[in-house]
Amino acid sequence: MSLETADVRILEATSRPDNKWLDAFAAFPVANIGDAMERLNMCDSGITPINQGMYFVGFAFPIQVTAGDNAAVIKALDYIKPDDVIMVNGMGHTDRALVGEQLTQRFQHAGAVAQVIDGAVRDRQVIESTGFPTYCRGVSPAGPYKNGPGVIGEPVSIGGVVCCAGDIVVGDDDGLIIIPLRRAEEVLQKVKEVAKREAEMTAEVTKQYR
Repeated sequence: MSLETADVRILEATSRPDNKWLDAFAAFPVANIGDAMERLNMCDSGITPINQGMYFVGFAFPIQVTAGDNAAVIKALDYIKPDDVIMVNGMGHTDRALVGEQLTQRFQHAGAVAQVIDGAVRDRQVIESTGFPTYCRGVSPAGPYKNGPGVIGEPVSIGGVVCCAGDIVVGDDDGLIIIPLRRAEEVLQKVKEVAKREAEMTAEVTKQYR
């Protein structure tokens, strides 16, 4: 098997979410959104940002791979759209990196806003220098195989949370949360209430200890 003959199934999106959701959720940290979602839908704490000071909001672009194989990740380059978040279920495997400097820079130039790898990456220093938000479960110098199989565009599990194409993904220094697109309006109204209560509590503390 080789990359050219790898068995990768592709489900292309037939519609695109409204970009209004990106602007709407950009005002809130992951913790507040989590509080507005019954404190669910946050990826487990094993998936962390590769460097600090990252924040992004985008639409999920899910990819399923075989542990240690990135054929589907490479083929996904033909389908990425601006504001996508590359969401790769690498089976939590950290012995072989699925993404390195080459793919990271190609994702960035394709208009993606972040990459989340439930697995490992490599070329950490270069990835950090790009400023491209990258979340992963580990770092390994070992490269991947490119034989497949893999799937692009179908639902995947990332850090224990189901992720579908077009779902809203928000990431910051604390971690990641996935907002099902069908719940966007409901969650937005709830997170506004959470943020308002947080602001009121902060004001009370400031007044008390002034």
